[in-house]
Amino acid sequence: MPKIKPSKGAPSARILGVGGYRPTRVVPNEVILEKIDSSDEWIRSRSGIETRHWASPEETVAAMSVEAAGKAIADAGITAEQIGAVVVSTVSHFSQTPAVATEIADKLGTDKAAAFDISAGCAGFGYGLTLAKGMVVEGSAEHVLVIGVERLSDLTDLEDRATAFLFGDGAGAVVVGPSQEPGIGPTVWGSEGDKSETIKQTVPWDRFRVGDLAHLPLDSEGNVKFPAITQEGQAVFRWAVFEMAKVAQQALDAAGITPDDLDVFIPHQANVRIIDSMVKTLKLPEHVTVARDIRTTGNTSAASIPLAMERLLATGEAKSGDTALVIGFGAGLVYAATVVTLP
Repeated sequence: MPKIKPSKGAPSARILGVGGYRPTRVVPNEVILEKIDSSDEWIRSRSGIETRHWASPEETVAAMSVEAAGKAIADAGITAEQIGAVVVSTVSHFSQTPAVATEIADKLGTDKAAAFDISAGCAGFGYGLTLAKGMVVEGSAEHVLVIGVERLSDLTDLEDRATAFLFGDGAGAVVVGPSQEPGIGPTVWGSEGDKSETIKQTVPWDRFRVGDLAHLPLDSEGNVKFPAITQEGQAVFRWAVFEMAKVAQQALDAAGITPDDLDVFIPHQANVRIIDSMVKTLKLPEHVTVARDIRTTGNTSAASIPLAMERLLATGEAKSGDTALVIGFGAGLVYAATVVTLP
């Protein structure tokens, strides 16, 4: 029996470059308040959000991804032809097939890179990062482009007081490539499907088939509502605060890192109160820079971690070579945490 030749990849992998794209339209809380009974003070105190970005018709999932990816590729100091795989995490690309990753790979000018989409909600960037690390170490691709992108304004019910103010649009991307030393730690990830009802789409797409429209929800003017993301806020908050701090600590332990060794903490930008609670539970030292990009970007799901990473590096709040703990968590419920060296 012939023996299969072993793969020959890099000794390890790291993030080589990062890029982000935020739509040009900035939406303050006052716009959200036009359709819900709330206040700017309530929104800020409950979530920390002051503004968010909403995409124009031209700022598609693919277009935003290409912009963010182009910056990440340039930041990594490579060319698009050197990208061997494109992994896109999104829940807001509305064509079931083909994957938007294939369109992005083509528009970037890659040399027929492998390309596929994944659906892991707000943990999607962590899932993609883990897949990219595996590809680089295994040897199936030397450089992997990981993109988190969302147009959540398309999936927001502006009459839902619990969620109307939460979501924003944008794209974040990183290039993962070879490294002699570990630059991406072991991933602690998983799912709790018994809690899947706490964050979900209001109605499935097949409810829009002819003949079933009578069972769809209506807005205040009697029009059929487009599917939106809904959540049980208190249940999600409790889960994130109490369970995700444990996962974050497990990721630190797996990487052989203590909170004192950290320079930066980049959690999913879901809610500033969740972020502050995790900082307290993990007992992070004052020297650790904490991403709070949610204030001006809102919750961008899979895009939130790379967008926050890009902003911290751009503003100088974090620097190349810093050790960062990243953790994403959301619909599923799913989660993924790891320690990385910033590009």
